[in-house]
Amino acid sequence: MLTGQYSLSKAQKNFIIDKTDHYVRLANARMGLNLMSIDVLFDLKGKSSGMFVVSRGKACIRYNEIIFSQYYEDSLVNTVAHEVAHYVVYSKWFGKRVKPHGAEWKSVMDLYGVKPEVTSNYDVKDLPLRQQARHEYVCACMIHKLTTTRHNKIKKNVATYHCKKCKQPLRYNFK
Repeated sequence: MLTGQYSLSKAQKNFIIDKTDHYVRLANARMGLNLMSIDVLFDLKGKSSGMFVVSRGKACIRYNEIIFSQYYEDSLVNTVAHEVAHYVVYSKWFGKRVKPHGAEWKSVMDLYGVKPEVTSNYDVKDLPLRQQARHEYVCACMIHKLTTTRHNKIKKNVATYHCKKCKQPLRYNFK
């Protein structure tokens, strides 16, 4: 459990949960949906301020308490809307091929009146956040630094990543 300057009060956490429910209700009212409230956790430790997750058929939204504690007002609007928009897109277009930050997600963000930013621009370099190691991969045109998560997916043959510029598959850089 966090203490001091990097923690949120019980009231702040409840307000974030209420704001999350607010965006769910807004999508229900304006899009004719019947989504349930979503579970909220404050357990992210890395550089992401929020994350919509589905695991074993159960959806939840995870928030980073450290980042919220430093950028509370902005996160309350932008991060919460961003993650609830993922929940709405997942629920409404489940099974369809939609991009994570594609037209459907942008339309939900527009419905919320929040600018559809893919990532936040918070200065987190001095915050006590967990950071994954990076692994070097190469393509035909450059070197890429992949997280341990992506590296492990490649090793297990469950994912392949391609360069956005040259479209070539990434290969581990054996130095």
